[in-house]
Amino acid sequence: MSGTMDEAQQMHRVVQVALGERSYEILIGRGLLAGARSRIAGLGARAAAIITDDHVGDLHAPALTAMLEEAGLRVTTVSVSPGEASKAFATLEHVCGAILDARIERGDLVIALGGGVVGDLAGFAAAIVRRGIRFVQVPTSLLAQVDSSVGGKTGINAPQGKNLIGAFHQPSLVLADTGLLDTLPLREIRAGYAETVKYGLIDDPDFFDWCAANWPGVYEGGPEREHAVEIACRAKAAIVARDERETGDRALLNLGHTFGHALERVTGYDSARLIHGEAVALGMAQAFRFSVAQGLCSGQDAVRVEAHLREAGLPTRLADIPGGVGSADDLLGAMAQDKKVVGGALTFILARGIGASFIAKGVPAQDVRAFLVQEIAGLSGA
Repeated sequence: MSGTMDEAQQMHRVVQVALGERSYEILIGRGLLAGARSRIAGLGARAAAIITDDHVGDLHAPALTAMLEEAGLRVTTVSVSPGEASKAFATLEHVCGAILDARIERGDLVIALGGGVVGDLAGFAAAIVRRGIRFVQVPTSLLAQVDSSVGGKTGINAPQGKNLIGAFHQPSLVLADTGLLDTLPLREIRAGYAETVKYGLIDDPDFFDWCAANWPGVYEGGPEREHAVEIACRAKAAIVARDERETGDRALLNLGHTFGHALERVTGYDSARLIHGEAVALGMAQAFRFSVAQGLCSGQDAVRVEAHLREAGLPTRLADIPGGVGSADDLLGAMAQDKKVVGGALTFILARGIGASFIAKGVPAQDVRAFLVQEIAGLSGA
């Protein structure tokens, strides 16, 4: 084994997702992709289908393919277009067909090499082809490393809303090589940071304070990046171990997402206008402002959250979205299809303060609408 691989394996951090016989490890650190051969080959598969997108595939798929072929695996690569539009039935059909054409069996592997879109799409394909094939997550975006690659949520979007068609299908391994993030555009780093600081806002005010002081190091790729990814993964792993299928407090991980998913839908999943992490940042700022409007949270905390997100380069107001967002009723209609709706009643993740988020069920639609009217009014004023 080369010195580079030895060093990578010595330096990485390990987070365990404790799910009984379906437990798996998240490995975090620079250079992990260089050691992927032994890690993935150790899972005992004879063949693998690498699912990636056109951008990431050009950068990383050839090296991963060569490593796995050296380990004796038969490897097929399937590439899709980058962006949220690929989380659709047509792309899913293409990926599933390619996996079957490659004769990938249940004991083989689907490898998701990419960001959150690829991870969700490849994971869902792995869940449904042959009623379940093992898969490995190799997340190449900060957002995927801290959030979407962990916990087994997979799926695609529907015309009615985001992530409404999918399955829970846990990976066998997650390899979070933080060095792969060095090639990301700043916009993608910022988007992933929104999902990172989210864990501080949910139930860890000390982590929020750490983020407020150390976010530049996360962006620049210093040791702060590995620390942030590890803390986020540990927080998510603990919640997933308690509530794998989101029947309880796993819903807390959706802080900012009810507002954010609605914004993504009304902007047509147009990545030129809004990408997922940006929508989450704006949604978290809205969740705190709505919590203030509901008398739950101090205005000082909401101001502090918004100020930090804005300092980190993230959108916090509807005016930050190019092209407008329609009416309050448009947004409310999009929220009505949210996965957390129960009996037609809206569920939000709201906050009593930084690090004190909670699940609020049965939020009156008229309160949400009134808040959205004020938010939209701010487009021409505040």
